[in-house]
Amino acid sequence: MLVETVKLSRIVLKLTPELYPSLTSHELESEIVLRFGIEALAAEDVMEIIQFSISEHHKDTLYH
Repeated sequence: MLVETVKLSRIVLKLTPELYPSLTSHELESEIVLRFGIEALAAEDVMEIIQFSISEHHKDTLYH
């Protein structure tokens, strides 16, 4: 099994470049571990990864 660690920015630019401007630089710098490598990803997978990354970056944010 191929395990690959890549930045979210690389994943987004390869599969869903239209979403790149929607993400913060902090989110784009996130390290993502892919069990089967970047070549095995589909656009639907990228959406799940982005959703998880955003929720992880905002989980400790307090809103009024």
